Amino acid sequence: MQIIKSTRIILFFLLPFSLFGQSSYVPLGFKDYDLMDRLEIKTGNTNLMYSTVKPFNRRLYTREVENIDSIAAAGGGNVYNLTATDRHNMQRFLMSNSEWSKPKAAYLQKKPFLNYFFKTPANFYEVNEKDFSIVVNPVVQYQQMFEKSNSQNLFYNSRGISVRGVIGKKVGFDVYVTDNQERDPAYVQNYITARKSVPGARFYKNFKAAGGVDYFDARGSISFNASKYIDIQLGYDRNFIGDGYRSLFLSDFSANALFLKFNTRIWKFNYENLFMELLPDGARVGGDKVLPRKYFRMNYLSLNATKWLNIGIFDAVMFGRKDHFDFQYLIPVMFLRPAESDIGSGDNALVGLNIKANIKKKVQVYGQLVADEFLLKEIFKSNGYWANKYGYQLGIKYPDAFGIANLDIQIENNRVRPFTYTHNDSSISATYVVSNFTHSNNALAHPLGAGFQENILIVKYQPLKQLFLTAKAIYYKQGLDTANSNFGTNISKNYRDRPLGTYGYFIGSGDLVKSLNVNLLASYELMDNMFIDGSIQYRSFDRASLGNSNTTVVSLGFRWNMARRVFDF
Repeated sequence: MQIIKSTRIILFFLLPFSLFGQSSYVPLGFKDYDLMDRLEIKTGNTNLMYSTVKPFNRRLYTREVENIDSIAAAGGGNVYNLTATDRHNMQRFLMSNSEWSKPKAAYLQKKPFLNYFFKTPANFYEVNEKDFSIVVNPVVQYQQMFEKSNSQNLFYNSRGISVRGVIGKKVGFDVYVTDNQERDPAYVQNYITARKSVPGARFYKNFKAAGGVDYFDARGSISFNASKYIDIQLGYDRNFIGDGYRSLFLSDFSANALFLKFNTRIWKFNYENLFMELLPDGARVGGDKVLPRKYFRMNYLSLNATKWLNIGIFDAVMFGRKDHFDFQYLIPVMFLRPAESDIGSGDNALVGLNIKANIKKKVQVYGQLVADEFLLKEIFKSNGYWANKYGYQLGIKYPDAFGIANLDIQIENNRVRPFTYTHNDSSISATYVVSNFTHSNNALAHPLGAGFQENILIVKYQPLKQLFLTAKAIYYKQGLDTANSNFGTNISKNYRDRPLGTYGYFIGSGDLVKSLNVNLLASYELMDNMFIDGSIQYRSFDRASLGNSNTTVVSLGFRWNMARRVFDF
């Protein structure tokens, strides 16, 4: 692939002969992210304010947690108002990242299994030597689901292995491979049929009875430091930019992708440059076939403006070239539209603003603004001008809510105008959609695509050190297409195909849908990163043309070293 050839050239020129310490990354969806949210707000730690960029670097975040732990211990346990559960979770995090945390006798098991396994409770097998460390863990998840009025056998079955390590404290690597079979609730099956894609997966096969799918999930990366301040990662995985439950910039909803990432941390700045090779939207392909590619370039500049305020600027371009990457986009400078116009570019560019503020170490307020294109005079007319393509997010996080220890509340509102993320396709093929912000038939940002208003309430409570309770309610309204009409919600369509011409496109235009998705989850941690999960989900879907449909799904599951598989759209 062309991007790999290009990467070899880039690394040859950028890498110095001596490298600094590097590590692997914490997988998205792990419980550690909830801990980091709490620590960031309660401590006011400015280094944690860079948490907008995910996944987390194990080395950097282990260092910050150790610093907080040391200060809290010196302060008699009352510093930062950390709860006993916070301190427990911090110790478990440090134990899980033993390759970077300071050695502690308390981490070691008195009697490791067969003298080699579970030397610490957190990892199945680990070696920590002067110039080499490796951690190996099994990866297992099984969910059995029961859906109202659905006689199908619904399940999710995943098993595999996770390996991470560090060589000479200079090169970090990680590998994650699972084999997966699943038959999901009916609304997810409908999504797979309509989009010809499984959320979070690329190539998939049908599995046994109708509705079943079978796919591999293979991820991996290698990372190192070009200098004291610059991290480089080459991998095949997912990334996330944002502080909310959703992201309007880049989320982990779509499948893994090949990427090259540069992250520069100096003074009050954090600057990330991300280059990705993606698959365009198109028909599901079976058998061996080389698919066309499209490319994504993103710059994200984050500034800790004060001890409590972080501001980030987002700049991204999606483009397609026949059989090659466009080297104009390798220049790591934001807002290079003049350079794009020099080469006759008609590519799809987005810009955005990300803000979060910690208020008195009690509450965090956050938000995003994303702009595809717009005319200011048309915005104030409120006439539904089709090219006013923008969206925003507003949210709040409240740890230890109302003085109740370990009770966290998050409220979030997301609103995206029709046709945002879409484009007049600069197509490399008549068969595939290229310049829209998608990957392999899935949205790169919000799962709903565009043309929606969404409200989210999440309540998390950890009453016991091993018990995690979560209540989540998601309500949205969206206007879907009617027949072959394009009302701007399906971001895989060309924005030229508009039934109403120039004006009249509002959130809810088309076939109006109102949906409520409520989920109650209880997770009990049997041992580190090993959970028994029980949940009940209610989902209503009221579509103007078809009426209301609702369903209830009950699930019971087991998982070990995996984030829970969820479908909250």
